[in-house]
Amino acid sequence: MRGDGLRRVADFAAGPIFAVGGLVLSVALSLALGACSHSAPSTTVVENPELNAPPTDYRREIAAAMHAYLNDPTGIRDAEIAQPALKTVNNLQRYVVCVRYNAKKHGNEYAGVKEEAAVFMVGRFDHFLEKAKEQCADASFTPFPELQKLSR
Repeated sequence: MRGDGLRRVADFAAGPIFAVGGLVLSVALSLALGACSHSAPSTTVVENPELNAPPTDYRREIAAAMHAYLNDPTGIRDAEIAQPALKTVNNLQRYVVCVRYNAKKHGNEYAGVKEEAAVFMVGRFDHFLEKAKEQCADASFTPFPELQKLSR
């Protein structure tokens, strides 16, 4: 009879109620320990210096990217470009080339002058930043006739 009582306690401890309680306890422990090991994101990122190779053919690459980026790449007006400069983009240092232009939006109607930043990685065009006020604040622009000569 004594053995039967101990077996029932052992069966209960190994049963589904204990399993659920054990699961809850292990999840709570994991969350508590995980919170202790978490630290605030670092503002300084150490990365491979090759990622920031300066772009060499940036004018041609930007013109080619704009050809695909714009709905109507023809008839661009007031195109200007700045020299590549190391700027912070999403807490990382990247070469950025600022571009100003006035492109058509529909038919022969123009959208107005836009200023964007072309971001480069490993010396090649990677993407455009449409909201680049911070990256282009101190840019010195020169004419960019290659952009004004795009065709379909």
